[in-house]
Amino acid sequence: MAKKTFFVTGTDTGVGKTMVSAAILEAANLAGKRTLGMKPIASGCESTPEGLRNEDALILQQAASETLAYELVNPVALAPAIAPHVAAAQAGRVMSADRLVGFCRGMQMRPADLLLIEGAGGWRVPLNDRETYSAVPRELGVPVILVVALRLGCINQALLTAEAIRSDGLTLAGWVANRAEPEAMSCEQESLDYLKAHIPAPCLGVLPWITGVEPETLAGYLSVDVLFEN
Repeated sequence: MAKKTFFVTGTDTGVGKTMVSAAILEAANLAGKRTLGMKPIASGCESTPEGLRNEDALILQQAASETLAYELVNPVALAPAIAPHVAAAQAGRVMSADRLVGFCRGMQMRPADLLLIEGAGGWRVPLNDRETYSAVPRELGVPVILVVALRLGCINQALLTAEAIRSDGLTLAGWVANRAEPEAMSCEQESLDYLKAHIPAPCLGVLPWITGVEPETLAGYLSVDVLFEN
């Protein structure tokens, strides 16, 4: 079974969770680890001859060292590019944390050194009228990796998210700063210094802005050894 499992969340939607996850997988691959990645629920899927496919899930499927069928990487694929709970309702599907946890536990049974489970949106994105996505890592009891987009407001968002993760009884294993926009934010280094001093977890790396999908390149900006300690 997977020796190490982490849940990847972000300070918001569009912060680069998928590229960060793919880069972590690639960095672990380079270290000789066997890796798996999954995105249990994905909205914004495109219709293909093989069925609905999500770009982010395909990136994770490609970045992992172990070959898996798409349906295992992304068991719940939804067409509308909207919040998962709304997309599920429009598709007439009932989404629950228990169901997603079941998919994740099935993946955990597969042999690997590292499994990354990518969430959707931020920490409190809804799954239904009663549950948020944070219920999934809580039920699994897995540590969390936080992706912080370097833009105006990131300090507040990062500290609030880190606080919520700890309040839910989970360990923040590390965080990654991601330049999610072409232009560097004002006073970027000062913001990074503050985050490093106040987020109670190691910074795994600072990723530059790139165009296109290049997780192999981004892997070089990360240090993932700490994820395999203990």
